[in-house]
Amino acid sequence: MDQKTHEQAELTGGNAVCARCGAVAEGIPLTWTCSVENGDRRYFCEACARENLRAIEGRLDSSWW
Repeated sequence: MDQKTHEQAELTGGNAVCARCGAVAEGIPLTWTCSVENGDRRYFCEACARENLRAIEGRLDSSWW
């Protein structure tokens, strides 16, 4: 974990907040998706990640999936 990521986690009190719907989870659940956008780490809950899976995969080179 890099320093910037660690600082952001402290700002949310150790809880992950979904960047799309605002859902809050204690810690960072294994089922959540993490994205780094413009140098900022963003978390997406399982429901939002599932709803947007095609868009998420569409941004990856085919070698990733």
